[in-house]
This record gives sequence, C-alpha cells and structure tokens, in this order.
Amino acid sequence: MAGINGLVSGVFADRNYLRMLLKLALPVMIQNFLGSFLNMVDTVMVGRLGEFEIAAVGIANQYFFFYHMILIGICSGCGVFISQFWGKRDITNIRRFVGLGIVSSLIVSLIFVAVGWANPAFIISLFNKEDAILELGGSYLQIVLIAYLFTGITFIYNISLRSVGNAVLPMLVSISALCTNVVLNYILIFGKLGPALGVRGAAIATVIARIVETIILIAVIYSRKTALAASLKELTDITAGFVKKAYAVILPALLNDVCWGLASVVYLAAYGRIGSQAVAVIQICNTIHDLFFVVMIGLCSAASVMIGNSIGADKEKQSRSYARKFTVLAFLVGLVLGAILAATAPQLLKLFNVSPETAASARFVLYTISAVFIIRSLDIMFIVGIFRGGGDTRTSLLIEGCTMWFIGVPLTVIAALVLHLPVHLVYAVALTEEFVKCILCIIHFRSGKWVKNLTYSTA
Repeated sequence: MAGINGLVSGVFADRNYLRMLLKLALPVMIQNFLGSFLNMVDTVMVGRLGEFEIAAVGIANQYFFFYHMILIGICSGCGVFISQFWGKRDITNIRRFVGLGIVSSLIVSLIFVAVGWANPAFIISLFNKEDAILELGGSYLQIVLIAYLFTGITFIYNISLRSVGNAVLPMLVSISALCTNVVLNYILIFGKLGPALGVRGAAIATVIARIVETIILIAVIYSRKTALAASLKELTDITAGFVKKAYAVILPALLNDVCWGLASVVYLAAYGRIGSQAVAVIQICNTIHDLFFVVMIGLCSAASVMIGNSIGADKEKQSRSYARKFTVLAFLVGLVLGAILAATAPQLLKLFNVSPETAASARFVLYTISAVFIIRSLDIMFIVGIFRGGGDTRTSLLIEGCTMWFIGVPLTVIAALVLHLPVHLVYAVALTEEFVKCILCIIHFRSGKWVKNLTYSTA
C-alpha cells in the first residue's frame, strides 16, 4: 500500500512533469472533444435532408475511415522519430521525417483519390446497392476526395508539431477549420446564400475547410520559423537506406492501426447480423464512450511525446520514470471516468430517442464499458503512449494484433453468429481481449525492453 501511495503522490508532486503533461494533453483533449461535437452537428445538418442523404454521406465516409487509418499509422510512425530527434534537438533529421511523412501521405492520398474518382459508385456499392444512395454517395465522394490531399499534409504537420512540444497550434487551426466547415455546411447545404446543394454542399464545405486549414497551418509554421519550417531540399533529403530504416518502425505502427480498423469493421458486421437494434445500441454506446475517451487520447499523446523526447535526449531513467507515472495516471483516470460514466449512463441515454428495449441494452453495455474503463485506459496507454513513444512499435503490433484477431474477433463472431447471444452479452464476451492485452502489456512493460533509441540507427 505504501508503494502505491508513493507512486500516486509522485505523479502529483513532480511539477515539471505535470506542467509538460498539461501543455501537451489539454490541447489534444479539447481538439478531439470539439471535433467530435462539431462532427455531430455536421451529421445533424445532413440528417435534416433525409435518411437517404445521411446514409449516403455515412457510407462515403467509410472510405475515408480506411484512408484515415493508414494515415494515422504513417504519421504516428514518423512522430515516434520526430519526438526522439527533438530530444536531441536534431532539426535536420526532424525535417527529413516531416518530408518522409508528406511524401508517404501524398502517395497514399493520390491512390485513394484515383480509385475513388475512377468509380465512386462502385465504392458506395460495397456497402449499399440502393440506387438513391449510389447516386447521392457517389456525387458526395467525387467532390470530397479533393480534401484527402490536404488532409494528408495537415495530418503529418499536426503530429509533428505535437512531437516537438507544440500542441496548441494544431488545436487552434483544427478548431478554426471545423467551425468553417460547420458554417459552410449551413450555407451550402440549405442554400442560405444561393442554391441549396444538399450533400454536394456538404462535400464542398469539407474541401474548402481542409484547404483553409492547410494554408493557415503552413503559413504559421513558416512565418514563425519553427523547427518544421524546412526548405524543399531538407524535406526531400531522403535516401533508399533512410526509407528502409524508417519504415522498419513506421510499418508496424501502420499495420497496427489498419488491423484495428479492419477489426472494427468485423465487429460492426457481427453486430449487424444480430439486428438493426444491436447496431443502434453499439453506435450510441460508442458515441458516448468516445466523448469520455478523449481524455485518454490526450494523455497518450502527451506520454508518447514526453517519453520519446527523453529517450532521444539519452535520459533513459527519466523516460522510465515518466512511463511509471503515466501508468498510474491512466489507472486513476480510468477509475474516475468509469465511475462517472456508470453514474450518468441513464441520463445520457435519455438524449437518444430509442425504444425501451434498445435503451435497456445500451445501459447494460455502458455499465460494462464503465467496469472495464481502467483496463482499456491502461491498454491504450501502454500501446499508443508508452511502447510507441519508446520506439517499440513491433511489440505494440504483436500484442494488439494477436489479442484482437485471435481473441476479440473470434469470440464476437461465435457469440453473435453461433450462440446468438443478445448484443450486450456479445459485447461483454468480446472484452476478454482487453484483459489478455493488459496482462501482456504489463509483462512487456516490466521487462523494460520497450525502450529503443531510434536516433542512433537512423541519424
């Protein structure tokens, strides 16, 4: 007990740690929360057009979801290097990795744009074959694809800025872009200053907002002469050997996020086989869960940067100290958020206009989520915050990939399609994965093998 009390008091006694934590985590929390909220407003606006319109936009955005997963993997992989090189104050290599991230993101973006532009109706038909949705979704996708090119650029700059300790600028620029998107949606969808463009208006608004975001972000980076204000020569100082060494770390991070994204699709498909009520339950609970989980996303972002900076600065002892403190913090935050979620679940569900049966199942799922919030908080902290920040992306991939695809997915499919259990029990069974993942993460954390200084092998 004395040891636990010492760890807890150590977290709150270290003022330098807390100051850096809040500087990095709070902007990410605010950015993600406002992003979720404004996206919900976006959905409500499109929903006023009708069921076909909201279904078409939702299906078209599934294509973006896959693109987004790949982008996160590439950019977070580059961010691992950038945070460690920032610890060394090695600006030259930081700019090389920003360049690698831009080139990689643009290549992925161009592939997705080309495939989507060539046959948008085919992309939509993979999810739904109704003529009205094919037409609406296809017209929306062809326009919104332009935004992909700008999203790739802003994504690598956002993660790079956080990796060098500046989380405020990405937050401010992102919020301005989201607000622009909402205002333009209102004007273009409903024709407040001209013809009503419907879903095409929503797509145009998204493209304009992404262009504005990119211009503002790059203009501020270069006008302030930040560490990321690289010349074209510095950005393209990339050799085949450099790419090979970099992707030995980036590829596991990429595969990790892609595996997670594909598994999420399988989970949703399994719930869909139970029935539309099950899908509604999961969508409601995921929406509520995500609003609570923005706190952990912020903490993980801070952990990854702080641990990476320390390792790059050859302060291994400090990085291990930070990791222990973030583990304790994840436990405490998971405990508090789980308790709040459990206490507010009945009130939160009143915000949704659903049947009593759906509400009852959703309440059971929310109670289940609250019960395992500590475990989920520890899992994401270990995998995304500590291991990835420490440069160990391979073990993160192995632990998450194996537990998800060999435990979570099979149990969900068996519970839903073979045993025909109700949705709340299927969800509970699937959480076995989280417990196994946590045990494996703790074992690896205690081994200390997650500390890998990448600056020596790629400088």
